[in-house]
Amino acid sequence: MSREDGSHVSKSCIISPNGECYRLWMTFLLLLVLYSCWISPFEFCFIGKTHWPLTFADNVVNGFFAVDIFLTFFVAYRDPSGLLIDDHGKIVCKYTRSWLAFDIISTIPAELMRMITPPFLESYGVLHMLRLWRIRRVSAIFASWEKSQHFNYYIVRCIKLCLVCIFWIHFAACINYLFAARNPDPLNTWIGAAISDFKHESIWICYVTSVYWSVTTLTTVGYGDLHAKNIREMIINIFYMLFNLGLISYLIGNMTDLVVQGTRKTRKYKNRMQAASHFAKRNKLSDCLQDQMLARLSVNFMANSKELKQRDLVDSFPKAIRTKISEFLFSSSIKKVYLFSGVSDILLFQMISDMKLEYFPPGEEVILQNQAPTDFYILIEGSVDIVFTENNKEKVVGTFENAGEICGEIGVLCERPQVYTIRTRELSQLLRMNRADYNTLIQTNSSDKTIIMGNLQQYLREHTASMPMMETVLSEMLVKKAGARSVEK
Repeated sequence: MSREDGSHVSKSCIISPNGECYRLWMTFLLLLVLYSCWISPFEFCFIGKTHWPLTFADNVVNGFFAVDIFLTFFVAYRDPSGLLIDDHGKIVCKYTRSWLAFDIISTIPAELMRMITPPFLESYGVLHMLRLWRIRRVSAIFASWEKSQHFNYYIVRCIKLCLVCIFWIHFAACINYLFAARNPDPLNTWIGAAISDFKHESIWICYVTSVYWSVTTLTTVGYGDLHAKNIREMIINIFYMLFNLGLISYLIGNMTDLVVQGTRKTRKYKNRMQAASHFAKRNKLSDCLQDQMLARLSVNFMANSKELKQRDLVDSFPKAIRTKISEFLFSSSIKKVYLFSGVSDILLFQMISDMKLEYFPPGEEVILQNQAPTDFYILIEGSVDIVFTENNKEKVVGTFENAGEICGEIGVLCERPQVYTIRTRELSQLLRMNRADYNTLIQTNSSDKTIIMGNLQQYLREHTASMPMMETVLSEMLVKKAGARSVEK
């Protein structure tokens, strides 16, 4: 289990996207992506023919990305609801339908690509421009770093903005030089006017001159010795400067947001993670308890970005609309609960409006054995273990994996300490019903109370052999029932 977000995978062949080894691998790939972003336009515009050292380096990089394609078939992913999907079939299907084809094309060696492409695409540099597809990885890697407590958010964000600016300067410099180099009249070009024999100059001088032109144009400081000399170059400069308007606005807007706003939620999340970690170390808490604390904070942050925003939206509506939304989302699961079999639809409708949806990370105790019965929970998604502790030894006596299974109801209905510990096996969604709210509702539905207690009594009888304490609870329940009857007589 990852300390940072509590995510884990249940299958040995599946790679956790938050695992330490996989994060190191992605960091290494980032360096290779940065190399590809620099070398692809450089080879296309300044070299244009095969050079053995560069060809060898490119093929080595392609080999690493080929390995990454293979690994991606085994990397778990999160679905839109935030659940970690570790089913291999779903992982393969998702990757095959998304980026697999583009990743393969961008990894094919240029020598092989030239053999299978039309003649007009056989230029050495054109094929290497396909490597720019790898840029998409940079954004995903930086997004994960921004949320990581191991990196400073502001530094990561500033580095990302600087890299965007540097890449655009480099790319524009290469493209502008390419048009000048392929002009039939080299002297009638922006670089030819300054360096008459630029085609015979070193690549380094031509590249530095091109970058100088790109920087002066991007920063709008005006032109001096380098400027457009023909109509085609003027058109290129026009589009370049128009795009620069959007880029400069993007950079200034993001820098302003960093300085003024500072993404308060991420900063608050990281501060809470660090405070929890320091608290655990200062009080010498166990590693298991520390993991649970950090996992809970991480799940809260993840839910805050999606589910809590939805909850705030739902809470803004009148109660009637909120109840209808809850009924649409959860009624099918609640009707599967054995405890509510045969009760009136009125009671179910009233209960739905009082239930709250909560998220629990893997390995967290939802209910503790011998805890005071304050709530019971209905499973919506995920899975939980039923743990019985005796003589300081824990034993898993059952598992709930299906929507509609209920836990904690024995303590609430029998008014006794909780019988079992309920611990999540994966990221789980559970509906929580407060004991006080339940008692208020059941008082006005006495006939439904009789049905519910009868369902509970039948459930206890069916599980006396398979689960400890059930026979004891059933005996206590029957004694109470007999005592109530004698009082009535």
